[in-house]
Amino acid sequence: MRGYIGWICLAVAFTAQAGSGTLRVGSQVLVVGDSATRAVELLGKPSYKSHGKGASGRRAGSGRRARGSRSAEPAGEQWQYRQGNRVVTIVVVDGRVSAIRDGGR
Repeated sequence: MRGYIGWICLAVAFTAQAGSGTLRVGSQVLVVGDSATRAVELLGKPSYKSHGKGASGRRAGSGRRARGSRSAEPAGEQWQYRQGNRVVTIVVVDGRVSAIRDGGR
């Protein structure tokens, strides 16, 4: 019996992790890797857009970065949508959805 509970917990953990790159919009689903056009088709025009730091965002003459350091802000654009009480952020890099963050409550 304990073995079944362990397998069930493992299956639930994998299912929860696999769903992190998706967003349900009505009867449609937006997934990481979809085009930016698909995101606009499903969600409409974003309420807010911000540009992340890319390679062009570095200061000239800043030299090499320290080993292992990363920018806290992802490259690309962050599109924010308000859906009821929550804010959904879609990160778009090179015309593709690279991350979906659902600030649901």
